Amino acid sequence: MYERAKLLIPGGTQLLSKRPEMHLPDYWPSYYSKASGCQVWDLDGNEYYDLSYMGIGSCILGYADHDVDQAVIRAIGNGVMTTLNVPEEVELAELLIKIHPWAEMVRYARTGGEAMSVAIRIARSYTGKDKVLFCGYHGWHDWYLSSNLSQKDALQGHLLSGLSPAGIPDGLSGISFPFLYNNTEQFSELVQTHKDQIGAIVLESIRNFDPTPEFLQVIREVCTKENIPFVVDEISAGFRNTIGGAHLKIGFEPDIAIFAKAMSNGYSMAAILGKKKFMDAAQKSFISSTYWTERIGPTAAIATIHKFIENNVPDHLHKVGTLIKNGWRSIAEKHGCKIKVYGQPVLCGFSFDYPNPLELKTLFTQEMLEKGFLATTAFYASFAHSEKIIGKYLEAADLSFGFIADKIKNNKVKESLKGPVCHSGFQRLA
Repeated sequence: MYERAKLLIPGGTQLLSKRPEMHLPDYWPSYYSKASGCQVWDLDGNEYYDLSYMGIGSCILGYADHDVDQAVIRAIGNGVMTTLNVPEEVELAELLIKIHPWAEMVRYARTGGEAMSVAIRIARSYTGKDKVLFCGYHGWHDWYLSSNLSQKDALQGHLLSGLSPAGIPDGLSGISFPFLYNNTEQFSELVQTHKDQIGAIVLESIRNFDPTPEFLQVIREVCTKENIPFVVDEISAGFRNTIGGAHLKIGFEPDIAIFAKAMSNGYSMAAILGKKKFMDAAQKSFISSTYWTERIGPTAAIATIHKFIENNVPDHLHKVGTLIKNGWRSIAEKHGCKIKVYGQPVLCGFSFDYPNPLELKTLFTQEMLEKGFLATTAFYASFAHSEKIIGKYLEAADLSFGFIADKIKNNKVKESLKGPVCHSGFQRLA
């Protein structure tokens, strides 16, 4: 199926993170027939536990969650699109603002990347200025990738390297500038250089490590003093560390926040929350799309958020993620494997601390797949991950680490691979 896809679909898939080459080239089961909880069945009927990305972070409750799916089925029965608007978008706005008292207005989209672009458009509409200072990974749109026009890999260190700006107009060069997380000095230097031209300052709230108080304080102070919208990307972090944005738990206040992924448990939905004075600027710019008005997205989001609240889902995610992180450390120490564990328990990972980390990552994925697990060096916690399933995973990881330790010792890592080494970032497919 994947070989057919590569002849028909440029790049093979719609999402880089779902390319088999990113995991286990030639052997990763590219397609699924059905999924439930944290179990996935491939097209040949093989069953796996997903202890990797859980729908690239979108299925925080687990696959095919009964409560969310039933809410969606009821919505479908009442019609998902007409000439009129759906009341669920008002109900969802009220719910999101109740969770985030600093916010006053909400706009919607259906994917994280486009929601980020909406937020940037609103911010620029408010300020009347073009330049964006940003930190983190924010999607595929022109405003973001244009930073790689003036510097070949300006985005290195922001999750993905090698992102080509092909197709981005050269005229957009010099409008987006990255700064590294917790690098207050670099941020301050960018502000001084572009001070009177900054239309937005964008920050991914949290990913691999906690922000320093000074870093957040300086950004907030600059945005307040210069009247620049402080835009916070909660697409990956939102609803994992707490009910709502991670900024609520960390303790800082943005001007605009963007949500997608987990907020609707696998159904397409995204939201842009903001303070009224900034969000009103949306009315000066044309921001409009037919399928931002359909019923399924807001219905799924409402059902998902209510289930988060009723079951204290973030607490469960933290518990199982902590079990995973501690398990990795213990197993690696047992077998004498050198690894570095990173990230929040809810979104964590490890890397092999050797000169050939990609070979070792590929070998780990290969060994875990043979034991019935979709697994890589990252773990996205979900409500469907029980302690029993985590126990099975760690038993398999123990065997896999033992195998890998032996291959490292005998210098036979590469010859133990059944296929090519996995990719580490964006690469053109042959």
